[in-house]
Order: sequence, then C-alpha cells, then structure tokens
Amino acid sequence: MKEVLTIRVRKGTRRRLERLARAENLTLSQYVRRALCTEAVVAALEAARADLVPFARSKGVYTDNDVFRRFS
Repeated sequence: MKEVLTIRVRKGTRRRLERLARAENLTLSQYVRRALCTEAVVAALEAARADLVPFARSKGVYTDNDVFRRFS
C-alpha cells in the first residue's frame, strides 16, 4: 500500500528537482523517492561504519591499505 507524503521546500526547489528528474527521464515523484531511498542507504552505511571503526582500530586497521594488506 502506498502512502502520500507532503513536504514544503524553498522557493525554486521544485523547479530544480523537476529539471533534474527530467534529465534522468523520471517523474518528480520517482526522482524524490529515489533520493530518499539513497539517503536512507547512506545513513545506514554511515551508522555501520561508526559501529565498525572502533573494532577495526583495535585490530590495527586504519586505512584502506591496511584492509588490502590483511586480505591479499
């Protein structure tokens, strides 16, 4: 089941979003839904990173190169 979400944006934002959506061959709704899903994924990844960084540091992993050295 779908729900409706109404938001208010600053003047001109809707037009900018419509232009961006049109450039990707999407409706405004499709574009905004995709942006919201992307933001949710990014937030989840950042939360996972925040949880994992202390563990990695305790194992001496500070950089990507440290990871590559351990698993190559």
